[in-house]
Amino acid sequence: MPRLEPGTGKTKWYKTDGAVAVYSALISILIGMAVGAIIVVVVGLLKSNITPAGIWEGVRLVFLGVFSTGRNGSALSFGFNAVNLGNMLFRAVPLIMTGLSVAVAFKTGLFNIGAAGQYLMGTMGTLTVGLWLGWAGVPTFVAWLCAFLAGVILGGLWGAIPGLFKAFLNINEVITCIMTNWIAANLVTWWFDAHEAFKNSAEGGKVGYIIPLKNVGVVTPKMLMNVIFPGSQANGGFWIAVIIAIAMWVMMTKTTFGYELRACGSNRHAAKYAGINDKKNIILSMAIAGCLAAAGASLYYLSGNTEFYWSTYQKLPAEGFNGIPVALLAANHPIGVIFSGIFMSMLNISGLQLKYLTAYNEYISDIIIAVIVYLSAFSMLFKTVLSKKIRKGTGGNVNDEPAPAENKGAAGAAVSQAAATAEAVSGPAESSLEEAIDKIGESPDIVSAETEEGGEK
Repeated sequence: MPRLEPGTGKTKWYKTDGAVAVYSALISILIGMAVGAIIVVVVGLLKSNITPAGIWEGVRLVFLGVFSTGRNGSALSFGFNAVNLGNMLFRAVPLIMTGLSVAVAFKTGLFNIGAAGQYLMGTMGTLTVGLWLGWAGVPTFVAWLCAFLAGVILGGLWGAIPGLFKAFLNINEVITCIMTNWIAANLVTWWFDAHEAFKNSAEGGKVGYIIPLKNVGVVTPKMLMNVIFPGSQANGGFWIAVIIAIAMWVMMTKTTFGYELRACGSNRHAAKYAGINDKKNIILSMAIAGCLAAAGASLYYLSGNTEFYWSTYQKLPAEGFNGIPVALLAANHPIGVIFSGIFMSMLNISGLQLKYLTAYNEYISDIIIAVIVYLSAFSMLFKTVLSKKIRKGTGGNVNDEPAPAENKGAAGAAVSQAAATAEAVSGPAESSLEEAIDKIGESPDIVSAETEEGGEK
C-alpha cells in the first residue's frame, strides 16, 4: 500500500508500491549482472588463452554488448549500433508477448506455464494460413491479418483448455498446462510432417524447416524501423506488441472486466459471493493468456525472415518459459513487461557479442539470465525489506490519519474559528471558558451559517 507522509497525508511517488517493485527488480538485475561479470573474470583467469585485456573486454560486453560496434584494430569499439539495437527490439517481441501472457494469468491468480504450447499453436496457425493465402494470391494485408488472427485464436482456444479444467474440475492449471505443452509439440510436428507442401525442401540445407512467409510476401510492414535501425531485423511487430501491452494495462486497470479478473485472482470465493462469475473469468483469463502467447509467435514468424523447425515433439520453444522471468521482473505490470522483455533481449545480444568478439562463448549470457531468474523469485523478499525501510523512514502508512486539509468558504472559516476557540479554551489559565463562549458568539460566520434544513445555526 502507498505510504502517506506524516503531517501532510500525501504519497511520495518514489515510495509507492509500484516504485518499490521497480527497485526490487533493479536489485535482481544488478546482482545478476555483477555475478555475470564475476563469472567472466573467473573463467578468464582459468583459461590460458584469455588475457587480462580479454577479461576486461568480456566484462564490458556483459554490460554494453548491445552498443558494441566491433573492433577498431585490436581494441573493442562502442557506439550506436543500429543492427544490434534493431535486432534487440525484434527479439524482444516474443518475450514481451509471452511475458504479458504470464503476467495476465498471475494477476488473476493463475500460473500459466503453458505459454510454450500456446506459442507453438500460434506458430502452426500463422504459418499454415499465411502460406495457404499467400499461394492463393490473396492481397497481402488480408493474408497478413488472417494469418495473425488464426494464430491468436488457435492459441486462445489452446489456453482455454487448462482454464476449463480449473473452472469446472478444480484441477491445478500447472498440471494441465504441462500436458497441453507436450500435446501441442506433438500435434505441431504431426501437422507439418503430414503436409509436405509446407516444408522448405527447395533450399539446400533447410531440411526440417518450414517455408518462411517472405517467400509468399506475407510479412509485417517495417513501420519506419528500417529507417531508425537500418540493416536489422526490426519491423512493425515491436510497435504492435507495445500497443497490445498498453491495451492490456487499460483493460486490467480501467475496466469492469479487468476488475472482475483481478477480483477472482485475489479471492475466487469472495468474488463469487459478490456476484462475479468466477468460472467464466478463469476460462477467459487463460484464453487471453493463450492469445497473447500465440500473438508473440505470430509476430515473430510474420517478420518473414525467420524459419521454423517443425520437428518440435522433443523440444519446447524457450520463449514460452522465458516469459516467466520477464513477468516476474516487471512485477506482472503490463507496461513493465515491455522493458523487462527488452532487457532480456539485450542480454541475448550481449551473449552473441561475447561469442564473436572474444574467446568466451555465448553461454555466459545464459548464466546471467539464469541468475536473474533465480533472484526474481526473491523479488518479493526485496520488496518486503524495502517496504519496511520506507515505512520506518516515513513513520506511517495508508492507515495513518492524514492531516486535515485547508478549509475554504464560510463554513470552513467557521470550523477554523471553532478550532482556534477550542485551542483558546485549552490554553493558559487566564483564558476563561466565558471568553471562549463570547468569541464563538461574536463569530459572524457561525451566526450566518445555514444548516441543510435551511434554518440558522
